[in-house]
Amino acid sequence: MHALVARQYGEPDVLALEEIPIPEPGPGQIQVRIAATALNPADLRLLSGVLRGSVPLTFPHVPGSDFAGTVTVTGPGVTRFAPGDNVFGLGLPRPTAAMAEIVCTPPSLTTGTMAEYAVFDADAPAIAPRPAHLDPVAAASIPMAGLTALPLLRALKAEPGDPVLVIGAAGGVGTAAVPLMAAAKLHVIGTARPEDEEFVRDLGAAEVIGYRDVDTVAETLRRHPGGVAALVNLAMPGDRLTEAARVVRPGGQVLNIAYPQPDPAVIETVFTAARHGDLADLATRLPLVPVRHYPLREAVRAYADLAGTHVRGKLVVTV
Repeated sequence: MHALVARQYGEPDVLALEEIPIPEPGPGQIQVRIAATALNPADLRLLSGVLRGSVPLTFPHVPGSDFAGTVTVTGPGVTRFAPGDNVFGLGLPRPTAAMAEIVCTPPSLTTGTMAEYAVFDADAPAIAPRPAHLDPVAAASIPMAGLTALPLLRALKAEPGDPVLVIGAAGGVGTAAVPLMAAAKLHVIGTARPEDEEFVRDLGAAEVIGYRDVDTVAETLRRHPGGVAALVNLAMPGDRLTEAARVVRPGGQVLNIAYPQPDPAVIETVFTAARHGDLADLATRLPLVPVRHYPLREAVRAYADLAGTHVRGKLVVTV
């Protein structure tokens, strides 16, 4: 099969399209013919080697977690899926097993989704049947973003009408978090580039702050002198949140998903997590947001774009 492969740590230019053996499912696993797979910043962090002390990769390494595809082979003991089933979800690279246990039980691991075929653990809540109304590209854009946004929504203590500042509203997780918060009747204030204002408003934001034109903290406090009920950080490096947290009123919350993680005694970091039924729920609640997509032969360029350019929403590779 064709797959995107890294044989060492580095930037996206260490990736190359190669022919490698098709992975076969073991007990409790499914083999999936991948139709589409979405890119995530975590793919690049793992590839860079910054996490090698705690999560060392094994090479050759096939990146990719989010996917949509069709089950082709089931391993012994699998009863949840059958060949021909359309599925979507996410699996983390096998070397990240400890991280995968945080996401769901049983954990969801994969051989890598930037490939024509990948193997997954069949019973993981992070994998589900793909609804008929979702095409593979739309389905592949949901899992990581949606399964990060849902825990954020569950962690929020804000009440309907409360102002909530979302830093990085136009990014991948923002495409799920902003609509979910708006549906919960929160008054979402999103930060974005000026050219992304309409996009973020269409997601459900009541206000948009162009962070390149004004200081986000000063502008938020000018508009909301009493502060906001919560700050949700999707993009700013987590260890730089102390200054931004000034916008939160006494008793409010600061929630973070970004790396590096801030001091947990001060700021709560929320992790991607999946429960059974979450993906089906997200498939019905999230709007179909336009995505930028590339064929597998251009996957290296897709990762280079993710690393080096401004990205609105999700980038998806079709296989």
